[in-house]
Amino acid sequence: MNEKLILAGGGGHCKAVIDVVEKEGTYTIAGILDRPEMVGETVLGYEIVGTDSDIPKLAAEGYHFLVTVGQIASPKIRIEIFERIERHTDNIATVVSPLAYVSPHAEIGRGSVVMHHALINAGAMIGENCIVNSKALVEHDATVEAHCHISTGAILNGGTLVRIGTFIGSNAVSKEYVETKPFDFIKAGTLFKGHDNG
Repeated sequence: MNEKLILAGGGGHCKAVIDVVEKEGTYTIAGILDRPEMVGETVLGYEIVGTDSDIPKLAAEGYHFLVTVGQIASPKIRIEIFERIERHTDNIATVVSPLAYVSPHAEIGRGSVVMHHALINAGAMIGENCIVNSKALVEHDATVEAHCHISTGAILNGGTLVRIGTFIGSNAVSKEYVETKPFDFIKAGTLFKGHDNG
C-alpha cells in the first residue's frame, strides 16, 4: 500500500510536484497544507486540509511530508517548513520523476524532488530539501547543497559546487568546477563563471 503524503505549500510549484508524485506512484497524496484562508480549497483535486500548525498532529498520525513551496528570491520559507517537519518526524519524502534520469552513482537527499526530464549524472550529490526542476542537468561530480533550487533547463557542468540555499535560474549555465556563494542568486540565462572570474 502506498504511503500517505502531505504536501506543505499549495501554489504553482505544488501543482508541478503533484504531477510528479502521481507519475511516480510511490505515495498517495492525502492533503495539502497552506494559509488558513485557503483551507477547504483544492489544488488539482486535492484538498487543502490545514496549515503548518497541523504538522505535529499529522506527523503523529504517521503521514509523510514533502515541502512544495517554491523558491525564487529566498529559500527561507522552504527551510522553515522543512525544519518544522523535521522536528516532528523522519517521514520526509524524496520524489523522483520516472521521466527523469538519476545515475545509480548519484545521491539525492531526503525531502528533495527531481522533476520531469531532469538529468543527474554519476558522482553528483543533491542535498536535502532541493528542487531539481524540469529539464535541469546536473553533471558528473557536481554538488548541490541543501535547500537549493536548480531551475528549469539550468545546466551545472562537472564539479560545480552549489552552496546551501542557492537559486540557479532557468537556462543558467555554470562552467565546470566553479562555486557559488551560500544563498546565492544566479539569474536566468546567466553564464556563471564563478565569483572570482566575473
